[in-house]
Amino acid sequence: MQLLKLVAKQLTVGEPLPFNVRDELGSLLLACGQVLRSDAQLEMLLGRGMYADVEEIKALAAGRKVAVATPTVFARWNQLPWALDVLLKNVSVEAGFVAACEELAQELIRLVQRDPDVALFQATRQESHQLRNYGLTHAMFVATGVLLLAQRLGWREARQLTAVQAALTMNLSIVDLQGRFAVHGRMTEEQRAQLRAHPDTAEAQLRAAGVEDEEWLQAVREHHEHADGQGYPRGLSQVSELAELLRLMDVFMAKISRRESRPALAVKEAERQAYALMPGSPFVAALVKEVGIYPPGELVNLASGERAVVIRRGASMSTPLVAALTDRKGLPITQTPKRDCAQREFSIAALESDKTLVSRVPLERLYGLLT
Repeated sequence: MQLLKLVAKQLTVGEPLPFNVRDELGSLLLACGQVLRSDAQLEMLLGRGMYADVEEIKALAAGRKVAVATPTVFARWNQLPWALDVLLKNVSVEAGFVAACEELAQELIRLVQRDPDVALFQATRQESHQLRNYGLTHAMFVATGVLLLAQRLGWREARQLTAVQAALTMNLSIVDLQGRFAVHGRMTEEQRAQLRAHPDTAEAQLRAAGVEDEEWLQAVREHHEHADGQGYPRGLSQVSELAELLRLMDVFMAKISRRESRPALAVKEAERQAYALMPGSPFVAALVKEVGIYPPGELVNLASGERAVVIRRGASMSTPLVAALTDRKGLPITQTPKRDCAQREFSIAALESDKTLVSRVPLERLYGLLT
């Protein structure tokens, strides 16, 4: 496939796309016929880099219709931040916020249930995401982690949905601020005040938009409170169960996400810090069991000399399935053969320090085309 880089004037907000829009690796971002919903969505596409198949451009010039590409699991994941951006810019009864939020939450739940390992990979490896969109992707990955833990803990489906909705909306009043902070690494005093007030602000916006689920609202209001009374905005010493889960995943995902001012923290260290913060917590125990020590997305060195990326959890925490990114001499390869770390030849020797190894490898190559 030969790709042509697109510019803003080739796409029109509010009109169906005339061709399939892809990233620089050819992975589908938006299918032909889908509608760009906002200027912000177009800006996100431009920031990421958008391309079209040259053959599709030629077909249009010749008056032929372009076939709609079937969205893969990865394309659907790519679309979630854009859908969340639209949702959080329309928090009102008139916009049908409650129904729209449930629809988006259900799509995330379907994707996580379709392939939990792909969901974890997305959260662990975030190199392809623009830092200015951090507030959106962070909410998406916190919701992913909250769902995985809620499922592991046996929460009923209705409560899982509430948890996901709370995670997607807990920071709705500071999404743009989170993106600016991720890029610039500093805040004004006014922005710090906005940050400290955001749980109350978000709760008020949700109530005004028609949300009546008190567990959802309480979790949003309390997700920065600590049982030791040192949290904010009220310094509570008693915190709801869902708020505690939100806080754990909020902090954990923030630590394993990069900023302009610092690299991402290693997953194992983030797990250790979570345990130190909440010793004896069943949520932390569930987190360690769910994520493990070599989660999907982790980069490792094998006993064979190959460097690889974990793509699926294995029978034990130390024996995942990986995809090799280099040969035995450490040279890059064009294929990604699968290696079972339960076999001594391919056992994990160490973590790989070069986290850029996987940044330009299409997920379709690692996992195959998942639809």
